[in-house]
Amino acid sequence: MIAAYASPLERVWYYAFRIFCGLVLVFLMLPILVIAPLSFNADSFLLYPMSGFSLQWYEEFFTSPAWRQAFMNSCIVSPFATLLAMALGTPAAVGLTRIDFPGKALLTSILISPMVVPVVIVGVATYLVFAPVGLSGSYVGLILVHAALGVPFVVTTVSATLQGFDFNLVRAAASLGANPLTAFFKVTLPLVAPGVISGGLFAFGTSFDEVVVTLFLAGPEQSTLPRQMFAGIRENISPTIAAVATILTVLSTLMLITLEWLRRRGERMRGAGR
Repeated sequence: MIAAYASPLERVWYYAFRIFCGLVLVFLMLPILVIAPLSFNADSFLLYPMSGFSLQWYEEFFTSPAWRQAFMNSCIVSPFATLLAMALGTPAAVGLTRIDFPGKALLTSILISPMVVPVVIVGVATYLVFAPVGLSGSYVGLILVHAALGVPFVVTTVSATLQGFDFNLVRAAASLGANPLTAFFKVTLPLVAPGVISGGLFAFGTSFDEVVVTLFLAGPEQSTLPRQMFAGIRENISPTIAAVATILTVLSTLMLITLEWLRRRGERMRGAGR
């Protein structure tokens, strides 16, 4: 809220800045607002004006064998990739935060490199490595590469959570006879759980939405939901794609709400710790 003693120029800037931010938000949200109504269109074309209201495209998504298989594949790959990313990224973040050693910056850069390296390069590289050992065209290969793409998000969020962590609590647990593994699961993990879950949600979103690497590695039986959407756009633009996009938008919104709740909970926990 603007201060009561603000000058007229400051008031103008205050409201102008917020109006500008609102217009940018509307511009970014407009494609979503346009595509969502088309998922209820009675016509078999993505166009306005709509001829009528229908749920046939949602029915096709839930009844079509191709769409159901793609959705099941995404529900297989993404959760396992998320769990693996959390299992690898959390200890890595704890180690990088607690210990200073030569090459720490280089190791950190390597761990977060999948976040900045173009996914096309990741797709080509993983295909060249996985194909000779038989991991190309398998669920295991997809889970491994999706986990690698999700690890940077877990490392980043957990490292940020550990910035305000009091490691004297771990030392106190050790002085009471707890071994490092027990101290991690009983002391460290519960306190950094919001960061771990936030990183896991980011990793899940990255895996569930990934299409480029999947095009390189997945066979016909491992086609995920984004790949099925990509194939549908190339071959036949169906309103079913709009229905799927609307469902994914709702899921993304719920994920963002969960992340905001976790952020607030983490702030309350850090405040209580102080």
